[in-house]
Amino acid sequence: MDFHFTNDRPIYLQIAEQLECYIIAGHFPPGEKLPSVRDLALYAKVNPNTMQKALTELEQHRIITTERTNGKYVTSDQNFLAKLRDKHAELTTKEYLKAMSNLGFDKKSTITFIKMKGR
Repeated sequence: MDFHFTNDRPIYLQIAEQLECYIIAGHFPPGEKLPSVRDLALYAKVNPNTMQKALTELEQHRIITTERTNGKYVTSDQNFLAKLRDKHAELTTKEYLKAMSNLGFDKKSTITFIKMKGR
């Protein structure tokens, strides 16, 4: 898990988004305990307070839960995670189709392009 940051948005939001993608991709399975805030902060090379803020963001969106004195866990709601994954896939697809349209591709030629280059 590599973290990449830009200067256009707060770091904690970027961390939350990247962890969310990591979770919905299955790298942390539903119900799995997450590493400690301190360990995650060391890995991302950020202040633990910044990591805590990112994790709070994920908790507010029900992606993770906290068991008092026992740590933070990925939600065990697999249907929720599947819907979240589909939502991300739809957004990514729309962004891709828009970018291809800006290059002069219609949907049909985009699909042809993907089939040719996806080999």
